Amino acid sequence: MALAAKLEHYLTEKGLAYRELAIEPVPNLDAAVIASGRSQHDFVRATLLLDIDGVVMAVHRFDSTLDLPAVQQLTGRRLQPLTARQSQRIFEDCEPGFVPPVGCAYRVPVLVDEDVMDAESVLLSGGRSDALIELDRETLKVLLADAFRARLVIHGQGGGDRGALTLDEVASKLREIYRLPPMPALAPQILGMAATGGAVAEDLADVIELDPSLTAQVLRYARSGLFETSGQVETVRQAVTGVLGIERVSHIVQGSALVGGFGIPREGILGMQAFWSHALYCAFLCQRIAPRCGADRDMAYLCGLLHNFGLPLLGYLFPSEFEELSRLRESNPEASMQSLEQQVFGHGGDEGMLAVGHGAVGSLLHRFWQLPEPVIKAAGMHQHQGYTGEHETYVLMVQLANGLLKARGIGDEFNEDNVPVLLGSLGLRQDAVEDFEKDIDSLSPDLDALTSSRPS
Repeated sequence: MALAAKLEHYLTEKGLAYRELAIEPVPNLDAAVIASGRSQHDFVRATLLLDIDGVVMAVHRFDSTLDLPAVQQLTGRRLQPLTARQSQRIFEDCEPGFVPPVGCAYRVPVLVDEDVMDAESVLLSGGRSDALIELDRETLKVLLADAFRARLVIHGQGGGDRGALTLDEVASKLREIYRLPPMPALAPQILGMAATGGAVAEDLADVIELDPSLTAQVLRYARSGLFETSGQVETVRQAVTGVLGIERVSHIVQGSALVGGFGIPREGILGMQAFWSHALYCAFLCQRIAPRCGADRDMAYLCGLLHNFGLPLLGYLFPSEFEELSRLRESNPEASMQSLEQQVFGHGGDEGMLAVGHGAVGSLLHRFWQLPEPVIKAAGMHQHQGYTGEHETYVLMVQLANGLLKARGIGDEFNEDNVPVLLGSLGLRQDAVEDFEKDIDSLSPDLDALTSSRPS
């Protein structure tokens, strides 16, 4: 058995002790771990990252998930994973997929997760498909002496030995969309009336009054302080004709239809109470941001309201994984939701794998329900910072609203956004934040009342 040439030369030149473990040639590092007969936790691996300033190696336990947003924040760099081809150019003496987590042998700067430094010994790739080596604590300390140490990974049970979901598995699960609990009986009729453009408010009110649940919801909205209305709203007709209008009623019906029946617990950090509060706050804040960006207020409201609906859908399709995701969210407040979802559902590192996240799933749901393209795009891309492309303004407005709401503990994300960059991308001045903060303050009592009065 031979190690990768540069790795072997470096270890020999430094006089560092290591023990070789011979295994049969295997196709990838996962298979090498299995072939060793040792626990995944005994292994460390390298995740290679790149930006305009060069390559960085992140070293962490094999059974952990690198929290890329946390690494970006720590380094102040927009680091992204290297492709297999890029890696091969740098580690040309290694077989593809078997990069040793020894950056100093390749003159690559290293970040190391603090958990690695507690190990008595570690196993790692020797750069070849049949080469593993074991290092003791002292040798490991020498190799990582110049590395920057920090918490780089998501801590918690996570996916463990479970692999990423395959495309076939995900497609099978997503077919269950067709078996979602149906909309309230009258919702399709109401949405159809609103979509024609020729709907008469009085006729719409008559249909709503046939459904007690929708009637109560519409009246709760109209009677709240969220709308400039004088006098008491007593009837649905008054609510539709004098306060809400046809477009807003359509939004309320869509929200009620989509949120019902997912079976998500009401309480908890990812519970329906917190979810619906986030949806309402984001919707109304997007509506306040829209006029400053030359965007449609009603479309902005709908984007904010529905951007996160993939989250309860994940809970419906994958209930046990959703419980695990909730536990990780509780114990890792500084981690991004995207990283937590990768921990639970997999990374999608191979061509046949898919990293499932609530943004992508929500986008599919909205496309299935034939919602407007800005709503679909806002759902699918709201986790992707720096997004540019189709319906960019609506995506950025949702991201800005979420960033402002995080400071108040509203939403499922708690890692910081770059609010100044989002403001700049939308053509807004920094002093706009103060106005938006005042908007949130003015909206809070009524939004909280709407959330608490909503049935689970």
